[in-house]
Amino acid sequence: MDQDQFKHIGEMTTVSEVINALTAQGYTLDFNLRSSQIDGGENLIQAAPDQFLIDRHYRFEGESDPEDEAIVYAISSLDGKTKGILVNGYGTSSENCGEEVINKLKFRTD
Repeated sequence: MDQDQFKHIGEMTTVSEVINALTAQGYTLDFNLRSSQIDGGENLIQAAPDQFLIDRHYRFEGESDPEDEAIVYAISSLDGKTKGILVNGYGTSSENCGEEVINKLKFRTD
């Protein structure tokens, strides 16, 4: 994965700005929604975590509201055919299922 493709994202201040920029780069699958599940009922990255990598992540810290704390993950399959986004809260808004999925994935190193 060429990290230069992410340079134009620049300084974004909201989760929605990052999601919009990543969507424009082809990260169209929403790994947080049931619509991203395969017929067996499992999320794609839960079914085969060894086939996906975290390309980038963006951390947001809510200065006044802990509910604004989130990490946006840009995730793609090893073959490059599937690209999507997973948004996971942390702190008081953390969801265990999102954390479990992220812990199974590795970060892209190239």
